[in-house]
Amino acid sequence: MSPRFDPAALSLYHVTDPQLSRPRSVPEVARLAVEGGASMIQVRAKDASGRELLELLEAVVSAVDGAAPVVVDDRVECHLAARARGIACDGVHIGQSDLPPEDARRLCGPEAIIGLSAASQDEIAAAAALPAGTVDYLGIGAVRATATKPDAPQPLGIDGFARARALSALPAVAIGGIRPEDVAGLMAAGADGVAVVSGICAAADPRLAAQTYRREIQR
Repeated sequence: MSPRFDPAALSLYHVTDPQLSRPRSVPEVARLAVEGGASMIQVRAKDASGRELLELLEAVVSAVDGAAPVVVDDRVECHLAARARGIACDGVHIGQSDLPPEDARRLCGPEAIIGLSAASQDEIAAAAALPAGTVDYLGIGAVRATATKPDAPQPLGIDGFARARALSALPAVAIGGIRPEDVAGLMAAGADGVAVVSGICAAADPRLAAQTYRREIQR
């Protein structure tokens, strides 16, 4: 496990979305989410070029100003470029079709936070078989159907999340269409936290939305 990673950071994990954030900017929503209790930020912008994503990552890191770890979605090269520029990007979250986790760890080094998306029994078993320290946490989902990731696997539901969670000792965050009323069940099912996209991005008041999720977590 990266020495920079505290599993408590997963408790309220906000994933950015440029379209859903409008008319606000992604950095503004990230700042408001952290003010409302978000404990980690993943900068995700699937349609951005490498240059655009790097600029967005820099803006989010500046907006969050050290109040929560910031990782970038998928793009190991953007994490590396950010670090080379002196931007305090904490790591990367990779999917099953991205660089293999072992290669991501070799490139990013021992200090980087590395998360891995997993949904099926085979994917979770493969993650569990990785050398210790390769991956810091799993993102398990989708819990519910979600429009923010059209290629997401069949929704697990809370019971399916519980079964998947039991297959790995790695810290795990639940993701995919999670509503405040889902939080208690997911935490009881073993989640170390919940990842929220539209529940914060698309809210009229992202700070208040984050506070609502945070209250449910604290229960």
